Amino acid sequence: MNALLTDLYQLTMAAGYFAAGKQQDTATFEFTVRRLPRGRNFVVIAGIHRVVEYLLGLRFTPEEITYLQGLPNFRNVAPGFWEYLAGFRFTGDVFCVPEGTVLFEGQPVLNIRAPLIEGQLPETFLLSAVTFETLIATKAALVAHAAQGRDVVEFGTRRAHTPEAGVLGARAAYIGGCAGTSNVLAGFRYGIPVMGTSAHSWVLAFDSERQAFTQLQQLLGDRTVQLIDTYDPLEAAKLVAELGGPLWGVRLDSGDFVQQSKQVRKILDDAGLTSAKIMASGDLEEHKIEELLAAGAPIDAFGVGTELATSADAPNMGAIYKLVEIESQGVTRYTAKHSPQKSTLPGAKQLFRYSDFDLLGLHDECAGGSEAMLKPLIIGGTLVREMPDVASIRRRAQENLDPWPSEPKRMGRSHALEELEKKY
Repeated sequence: MNALLTDLYQLTMAAGYFAAGKQQDTATFEFTVRRLPRGRNFVVIAGIHRVVEYLLGLRFTPEEITYLQGLPNFRNVAPGFWEYLAGFRFTGDVFCVPEGTVLFEGQPVLNIRAPLIEGQLPETFLLSAVTFETLIATKAALVAHAAQGRDVVEFGTRRAHTPEAGVLGARAAYIGGCAGTSNVLAGFRYGIPVMGTSAHSWVLAFDSERQAFTQLQQLLGDRTVQLIDTYDPLEAAKLVAELGGPLWGVRLDSGDFVQQSKQVRKILDDAGLTSAKIMASGDLEEHKIEELLAAGAPIDAFGVGTELATSADAPNMGAIYKLVEIESQGVTRYTAKHSPQKSTLPGAKQLFRYSDFDLLGLHDECAGGSEAMLKPLIIGGTLVREMPDVASIRRRAQENLDPWPSEPKRMGRSHALEELEKKY
């Protein structure tokens, strides 16, 4: 994992900590959902797999160290720091909620207890990685909920901010509730179902729509989804009806989905193709899907791209990664910010979940009858919990979302945490 994929000030602080002799101080950093994304009252946590990959693979190559040595910020750094970076490994502990967990505002995602520099350096990467996949998983949950049990396929790689964001977004979308993705690498890498048949260019490449439809049907058999809005959707639907099976169904990618889907449904049913499905795609998101179904559109599946792959209506989340306690020479000091709108709580924390209530307490407290949500993931730099496959994470998310979290979960603070907050 590229150690330079970070902000300069992380490395500046690392050099400063080393110069001050603080590299052996034990620090606890906490990743918290400070503010929910716009229009959300919960988030579905995703991206923890990248936390593991990053921390266990974090290394500085000789070329990277040479580059850093040439930067103005480091002209006064002693040789011992570069020797330290050359042997750098993460040796700390990580306690984390499992991927697929639903969290609410003010709740911790993970905490890292490690030598100070090892805890400081991951901040930038972890915030970026977990926030991105969490945004997409949460958006997918909203879209899938709006579809009322109908399949939603993630179509967004071409609109994602980078190709790799498309792969990671597809994974997160599947966790959040999508039935599959059009991204083949996501299918290969994570075992996600891949779906898709042809584009408008397929139809345009043949001399006639009939020829294009026939050729596709010969290739795909009962996996065939005919794209019927290249020219005239109703005439294309009649052609599909004439050709008959084998056929999965048809896709509408533009136009008045309510009217067209009703007309197409009648054409297919009249031809005896009652099992053929209708899929809609094209600038869809949860609100449009709700409107279509409320209007009685007989649509069986949805393809959602741009709005999902970019979490377009809520592209950021107020996540923070803050120092909450530090131990130096056997003395522990609890730390907290007090600035307006950016205050934090001192001490390493644990989130205890009851059936209808969440309790935020200190990490060494117990709360009978609850589930302790931050579970050991890495201890002493070694992975101690088997990472689940994406299908298992998806099931956990669906369990967390049933019943649907229409209101934020009530949350209290333990007496011990309240007392610590008063002191610090």
